[in-house]
Amino acid sequence: MKRKEHGAKPVVVAPPSAAAGPAALAEVARQLATHTGVLRGASALLKMNQPRGFDCPGCAWPEDYAAGKRAEFCENGAKAFADQATLKRVTPAFFAAHSVAELAERSGQWLNEQGRITQPMVLKPGATHYTPITWFSAFELISRHLRGLTDPNQAAFYTSGRTSNEAAFLWQLFVRAYGTNNMPDCSNMCHESSGYALNKVIGTGKGTVRLRDFELADAIFILGQNPGSNHPRMLATLERAKQRGAQIVTVNPLDEAGSRQFRNPQKLGGLLGAGTRLSDLHIPVRVNGDVAFLQGLCKALLEAEGAAPGRVLDTAFIDRGTAGFAEFAAHIAATDWPVIEAVSGVPRATILAAADIAMGARSTICCWAMGLTQHRNAVANITEVINFLLLKGNFGRPGAGACPVRGHSNVQGDRTMGVWEKPTGDLLDRLSIEFDFVPPADHGLDTVGTLKAMAAGDIKVLVAMGGNFAAATPDTAFTETALRRCELTVQISTKLNRSHVVTGGAALILPVLGSTEQDRQPGGMQFVTVENSMGVVTKSRGVLEPPSEHLRSEVRVVAELAESVLGSTSKLKWRQLADDYDRIRDLIARVIPGFEEFNDILDTDDELELPNAVRDRGEFQTPDGRAHFTVNSLAAVVVPAGHYLLTTIRSHDQFNTTVYSVNDRYRGLSASRDVVLMNPDDMAAAGFAAGARVDVASGVPANERSIRDVAVVAYGIPRGCVAMYYPEANPLVPISAVAAGSNTPAYKSVPVRITGSAA
Repeated sequence: MKRKEHGAKPVVVAPPSAAAGPAALAEVARQLATHTGVLRGASALLKMNQPRGFDCPGCAWPEDYAAGKRAEFCENGAKAFADQATLKRVTPAFFAAHSVAELAERSGQWLNEQGRITQPMVLKPGATHYTPITWFSAFELISRHLRGLTDPNQAAFYTSGRTSNEAAFLWQLFVRAYGTNNMPDCSNMCHESSGYALNKVIGTGKGTVRLRDFELADAIFILGQNPGSNHPRMLATLERAKQRGAQIVTVNPLDEAGSRQFRNPQKLGGLLGAGTRLSDLHIPVRVNGDVAFLQGLCKALLEAEGAAPGRVLDTAFIDRGTAGFAEFAAHIAATDWPVIEAVSGVPRATILAAADIAMGARSTICCWAMGLTQHRNAVANITEVINFLLLKGNFGRPGAGACPVRGHSNVQGDRTMGVWEKPTGDLLDRLSIEFDFVPPADHGLDTVGTLKAMAAGDIKVLVAMGGNFAAATPDTAFTETALRRCELTVQISTKLNRSHVVTGGAALILPVLGSTEQDRQPGGMQFVTVENSMGVVTKSRGVLEPPSEHLRSEVRVVAELAESVLGSTSKLKWRQLADDYDRIRDLIARVIPGFEEFNDILDTDDELELPNAVRDRGEFQTPDGRAHFTVNSLAAVVVPAGHYLLTTIRSHDQFNTTVYSVNDRYRGLSASRDVVLMNPDDMAAAGFAAGARVDVASGVPANERSIRDVAVVAYGIPRGCVAMYYPEANPLVPISAVAAGSNTPAYKSVPVRITGSAA
């Protein structure tokens, strides 16, 4: 699946030894000069992640308001800002000049580079080009399609993590009033495994640490996460923890520059000196060897406790607050070290070195991201992390706990507001009482379920608020065929992406404000709220003028869509809610626990910390009030002979599916993303020279998925494992490859075979 701009020869140099530094400052300046104008961009950028400013459109790492930093942004946050605040525009003239077929031949990067969409556009059945449409007519078109369905469950409503709390709350209310729980969202593809596992074993789907806990931790384990590229502001947090004396262990198939060394560009030592060494120990675990490594870690702690009873484990905590310890300990005792070494790919001595750090730490934090959550056994990955933390009682006290790091600005808030295909009975009861209707109780479809239903012809309308559904989802050929079976696809967007050119029989593009822009409504200038990775809700106020008079806020779009579709069947005055977002927050306060007196709190403070029983009181809200040890079977992913285990990765120059350039500075790669990273010994065994052009395929010959003509790059990755960039590698991820329990696509462990190109 090639696009016009792909196929160049990659340029490979030695990766840098450290992240950030002067290169980060230079890149920020280049982004502003290229996209926003230096003065306009710099003035706005200094308001990002600040009180009375706007939330970063990138990751969900918490703002450190207490530090009072004038520049609370990172290089990648600046890229996300510049990308949204670009001066380029996609007008009706652009669509008149480019057919949908022509645009479909372009890469996602090229589509994104064209700029901000300025007017609502429609692709009528049989048409070759998008044409302008009024907002009124667009809502009428959606309403006709939705009202014309024989069952509300024939529609699906997707959201991305950029959606504000206010828009998300109205969204789930509208969708349920319409009559379905089909609310796939980006959580289904990233941290669903975390939420599923955490709810199961500790009674909350959220992390259990505050930002200040990093200042108090003795040890920090970072598993399956590359903060240098995906959550760069986290590096400053880790730097402070390191300088205070914390030890950091990184667990990842790739030894990433951002995990090794950090040159803080806001400090003289980071600009002129070597910076701060972050990782004390790197664990080069093989792809999907995390359960084995963690069981080895637990085995080392249990054996040390056996040799010195009462001196290693927190037995009082285990007896008082947990269940299942005896079964877990017996399972670990019966698991032999040679099996752990073989499955993890990590020598026993290295595991013991990590265990020594854990045993010497009074308080430990474990952080993780999609390197753990996107495997078939992803839920086991997370529960094994919890097993490790439970052994030393690392819950409910300062400097300790679980920290799933979310990758989008409000993906956690989206779920808190009720955007979930499996709503709780408590939420449905609250909605019923507050809004006097009976919301549907049957579980709806998640992302993978939605794709399968589209392919079967059971989903006929998709309405997507943000994101890039076509590019983000697995099994690209299957996904695109499924999307084209829809009668109508609607994209509520800021910029062009692949989802605008892979459409149903009819398609709409509804352009909206970004988080950087002022939101004027009849009730005055509005702000919205978002929830970060640590359960803190903050205000976000855009500061830039909107790029077009035709744009509407996401809140306004949802309200007017709901009014158009529901009509007199709804007692709510939807448009009035969009006139003044305080009215929406008053509804949130009455329905969503933790948001009581929401507006009153925000009148005097810029943030609200949501309650967390585990973090705040050490209480586990499981049925028996205890945290649960879990027994997970230990078996390597079956990789057929002649195959490798593929993991997908992101570059330093992208955010989720948005690719800013084909360069990846932190891995020493530039000029092309059409590459497969291989261990040099595997290359030699296969007879591949550096730069060789190969084909990569997954599945059996009768149902083969392939990507042709990519370049082999020698890289430090465990033998038997390879890596390719996301989303380009998504065609190789089978729609059937999902995590047990969470149904998250297994982007991170796909058996593939690599052959010399037939071209």
